[in-house]
Amino acid sequence: MNGLLWLATTALASPFTDQVAAHPPVAHPEPAYHFAAEVYSRIAAAEALAPGVIVPERIGSTIENRPIWAFAVRDPATPVTARLLLIANIHAMEWIPTEDALAFLLDYAAHPVGGVEVDVVPIVNADGRARVEGDLLNGRNLYRRGNAAHVDLNRDWAVNRDSHAIWKALLPGRYATSPSALSQPETQAIDGLLSRDAPDLSCSDPAHPARNSAFDGFLSLHSFGGFIYYPWAGRWHRPDEHAGDWRRYQQIGEAMEAAMGAHAYRPRQLSRWGFFFRGQGMELDHVYGTYGIPAFLVETTRSGLERPADLHTYFRWYNPRDPARHVRAGVDMLRAWVTATINNP
Repeated sequence: MNGLLWLATTALASPFTDQVAAHPPVAHPEPAYHFAAEVYSRIAAAEALAPGVIVPERIGSTIENRPIWAFAVRDPATPVTARLLLIANIHAMEWIPTEDALAFLLDYAAHPVGGVEVDVVPIVNADGRARVEGDLLNGRNLYRRGNAAHVDLNRDWAVNRDSHAIWKALLPGRYATSPSALSQPETQAIDGLLSRDAPDLSCSDPAHPARNSAFDGFLSLHSFGGFIYYPWAGRWHRPDEHAGDWRRYQQIGEAMEAAMGAHAYRPRQLSRWGFFFRGQGMELDHVYGTYGIPAFLVETTRSGLERPADLHTYFRWYNPRDPARHVRAGVDMLRAWVTATINNP
């Protein structure tokens, strides 16, 4: 039974199912990918088949009042002892992260780890994604990255916003951030979820972060690059070695790499990707520096550039024509992330 049929026959309504019913899927020129309405319809169908396993929650709204949905996935028969947060689609054109997140959500709902809840936000930048959907439907080839306010949500976080790198004067755009920390409703929604039920954060020291979130791990899916990144992004120093964080990141990253088989993504500290690179104000540093939990940023695939014409198609830069192989490996990687994180407290 698909999500729309269930919605037509059930007497139980909710804000999420109301949205799915109000926005039915439409045909589009990228059939290997899901438009937002299709993403949510697939989740609604799975929710109907396993009540209590998938719990939707509207955690915020975008500038244009689109809902930001989080889905808590768990075994309802087992008390929750660990929680992880997975987000995707911060950048408007990066759709394969949503494909990974959706496939993992459905897989995890079918086979949840007892006591481990994974909260999945498959579409953070709903306004930016809606613009890309409109471009595809109307045959427009436009480059889109930010939200409705044209803010790069990947640079809107609070930790390590300022750069002291000598390269800043030569490559100022590389070190740019948003006008102020957590200035956008999308980043506020994710931060609000992380901070909910957390202890007092006033004593948090970004240099030596202590765990102070209800979550035990965090992962943000992007594309492209083929790396499993961990902090820091905005400073050269390693994560807190005294607390064992450096080794913990290596162990979790290596487990994720091993689970992918051939062509696996490689784990690496993001600021050491290149000697000139720093990522200022990124979610990776914010989550680790503010909440003290293991945080990863995964650049899925190594781009969708497969033919010469792809160089001139912005959507194809980030999204391969056939995402299926990448998604299968991505689900294996995310499964390993869950297991390795809860086994490396």
